[in-house]
Amino acid sequence: MRSNDRNGSIRPEWNQVVSSSLNDVNQASPACALITLDSITDGGLAEVQGCVEGAVESMIVHRDGDLARAWLNVCPHAGRRLDWAPGKFLRSKDGLLVCAVHGASFELIHGECVAGPCRGERLREVAVEVKAGNVIVSP
Repeated sequence: MRSNDRNGSIRPEWNQVVSSSLNDVNQASPACALITLDSITDGGLAEVQGCVEGAVESMIVHRDGDLARAWLNVCPHAGRRLDWAPGKFLRSKDGLLVCAVHGASFELIHGECVAGPCRGERLREVAVEVKAGNVIVSP
């Protein structure tokens, strides 16, 4: 699927789908290891499965240098996944994450929709941190 939004052409971003076991990386903390930071290209996105409030959810992890951000893989407009195929995300020429269903465009700092049917709404953030090279859900 290729189309244009108000920010320019949309291009698919090929990301590896990562199946990770939900391992505790620290026995004292119930943190779930999602993915290694090095397995995501800088500026890239990955789809992972992880623990959120006791349930296994699909999440989008964005790498920004040595930092990672994560959101539930759900568009606030219609409650559908953002990827056009499992782990395959569309990005605008400006680097925005684009919902494959309705074209909503999200910036990757706060997950805010800046164009499309849910403008002003945000992706549901999942608090993550990087420890020992692993992206984990923050306790």
